[in-house]
Amino acid sequence: MGILVLSYCSWVLLDARLYQAYQTRRFQQELNDSQASHGNREPVHTSPLLLLAARASLGMTRHGRVPLGRIEISTIGVAAMILEGTDNKTLRRAVGHIPGTPLPGQPGNVALAGHRDTFFRALQNIRQNDEITLETLSGLYRYRVDSIKVVNPDDTEVLHDSDDAILTLVTCYPFAFVGPAPRRFVVQARRIPD
Repeated sequence: MGILVLSYCSWVLLDARLYQAYQTRRFQQELNDSQASHGNREPVHTSPLLLLAARASLGMTRHGRVPLGRIEISTIGVAAMILEGTDNKTLRRAVGHIPGTPLPGQPGNVALAGHRDTFFRALQNIRQNDEITLETLSGLYRYRVDSIKVVNPDDTEVLHDSDDAILTLVTCYPFAFVGPAPRRFVVQARRIPD
């Protein structure tokens, strides 16, 4: 039984790693193609709504779901692709954009979720003023960590919309808990003006 459990865990981790590597290469190629077609080295700034509509029309391809972008927190070693949704399959392979919240580049509270035992494990080491970068085909957006808190799962106030451009990261807490965790670890960051 132990061998089966270890085999399954190994397969899940390997699947996530391979998926991330593939989607990272694919995203970088899309970014390079976009930049080359516009004759510059900067991301092309298009409307995030147009970008989402274009990606939604693609939906599932024979290569899998199309990523919305990439999150990076270099101070703690987080780098992962972002997919739309927070279902188990999505969060097993990527960081998920919480539906109903704005996309990066839009005003309001952009919210992302990730598992505490995979992509957001390192969030336990995040500190105030750390920088978070979201890169999409519509641009590069930088945020500075403003607050870190632990809340109950039913405390959805952290996801409420805002007039400011903010980013909210959510994962389960405590980090070392085995099974469904009783609390949520929330990081909020404000967008750094260009």
